[in-house]
Amino acid sequence: MPEPLDIDIADGVAVWTINLPQVGNAITGAEVITAFERAVDEANADPAVRVVILTGAGHIFSAGGNVREMADGQGLFGLEAVDQRHGYADGIQRIPRALHRCEVPVIGAINGAAVGAGCDLAMMCDMRVAAESAFFAESFVQLGLIPGDGGSWFLHRAIGYERAAEMTFTGDRVDAATALDWGLVGRVVSDDVLLDEATALARRIAKNPPHALRMAKRLLTESRTGSLDSTLNLAAAMQPLAHQTTEHKERVARWAKR
Repeated sequence: MPEPLDIDIADGVAVWTINLPQVGNAITGAEVITAFERAVDEANADPAVRVVILTGAGHIFSAGGNVREMADGQGLFGLEAVDQRHGYADGIQRIPRALHRCEVPVIGAINGAAVGAGCDLAMMCDMRVAAESAFFAESFVQLGLIPGDGGSWFLHRAIGYERAAEMTFTGDRVDAATALDWGLVGRVVSDDVLLDEATALARRIAKNPPHALRMAKRLLTESRTGSLDSTLNLAAAMQPLAHQTTEHKERVARWAKR
């Protein structure tokens, strides 16, 4: 059986590809959840990894939950309500927790449908590049559900409360052009150059010193919920560490010679 998350690393860029096209790259399976946690832990531990690109195999980014398993009452979906509560916390909610602790920037290369938990997965990325064929749908309410994987936390931080409310309360599709207009994605490119464009962005990031990148990522992450004072205090603690790195000293010296 192929790995649910295929990982390729070159020149500081790790490409994570959800490799479950037979189920629409669904992310509710235990194997893929564990694979995400392992991938984050390995990236955090590997100083050679400076940026991650997350995409899906085939023509779907991620369909989110496995609706067929829901219909058949398999796995989590066959449990009693109390057990399901723990199942969510111990299951798919491990993915947002893992990505939230990822120390390097994550670029979502959205190659097709990003639906339900797949839409939320895209929102967990720091940046998003979408193919023209991509679309997004916070579609839970259309199945009588709510975002159980953290979408209510991520979505409005990406596009503001009003747009997030529209997506959440209608469940309707948002095409790539609208996603760009709303700020859901940073850019839209033709399908055939999606990975090239995402890789070009990743390489612009990867050329920067790794310690500075990781601290800058942590500072941005913490500032989403922290006060100005706490963010300033964290920056004051991090900056002296950055000043002591070899990369900083070498680059300052090069600038000074110009």
